[in-house]
Amino acid sequence: MMGMYDEQWSYLEKPKLEEIPSELQAYFEENVRKQEEKLGVVNTLFNILPLNPIQFKAFLDFMYSLFNTKNTYLDLVDKEMIGLVVSSVNCCNYCLTTHSDTLRRLTGDPVWVDTLTYNYRSAELTKKQRALCDYAFRATKYPDELTTKEVDLLREAGFNDHEILEAAFVVGFFNYTNRWVSTIGAIPNPKHNQNHR
Repeated sequence: MMGMYDEQWSYLEKPKLEEIPSELQAYFEENVRKQEEKLGVVNTLFNILPLNPIQFKAFLDFMYSLFNTKNTYLDLVDKEMIGLVVSSVNCCNYCLTTHSDTLRRLTGDPVWVDTLTYNYRSAELTKKQRALCDYAFRATKYPDELTTKEVDLLREAGFNDHEILEAAFVVGFFNYTNRWVSTIGAIPNPKHNQNHR
């Protein structure tokens, strides 16, 4: 895809096509096509992170291990909901923008998504959703205070241990992305904001 690295989307230098191994560039382009087909908008990280192509490939592989719908345990809505709670605590504008847009597309309920984004405690949630949000909040805000209580509360809400481990991975993954996305000053695709209402 000629010109895919022409725009400046972060504080970092733009990737140079000639410095990206051809097999990795083909993989990145395939993922861009899939994202356009599925969401109608491309996450600008696909235009930023090929600066370090091998690390970007590893990032994509781990992300897809958590978000494919074939071999995972939690619902995609629940994972994006976790992403909003974590990103809200961390004040990550980029991630709040992208996760809220994705969640609007998944649920068709922009008012609910906005409420969840600003203050999940005031959102209408099922018992299991509230338990996930509470866990995401505590694990992000107070990681030094985590005890067996977190697992107990998730089990009491009806989650099995496969789901609990995946929830822990997802919360950790979003905290990880929040920190480096904020560091590099990533700019969200303006198209994310077109689906606000």
